[in-house]
Amino acid sequence: MINGLEVVRGSGNVFADFGDPDADRKLMKADLAAQIIGALDDQKLTVRQGAKMAGVDPADIQRIRNADVMRFSIDRLIKISNRLGRKVELRFAAE
Repeated sequence: MINGLEVVRGSGNVFADFGDPDADRKLMKADLAAQIIGALDDQKLTVRQGAKMAGVDPADIQRIRNADVMRFSIDRLIKISNRLGRKVELRFAAE
């Protein structure tokens, strides 16, 4: 305990730490959204410019910027990421 507070180490997945049964999918979507936002920021793209480059509606880019990604499939987020120049690499590891 530190100053009366218990320190608990997280698992690396905040959704799992709070017992969400869909934690892995939510974490993957959050990671993809972060990459998309990073690509937009790195290229200094506006919402409209990013939407045009990704081939999506500007409202979709705004939703991603606002972390409202539950309506997007993982596949769609990967396509948007790829179109913005961020390639997705999938790795498997034994637990």
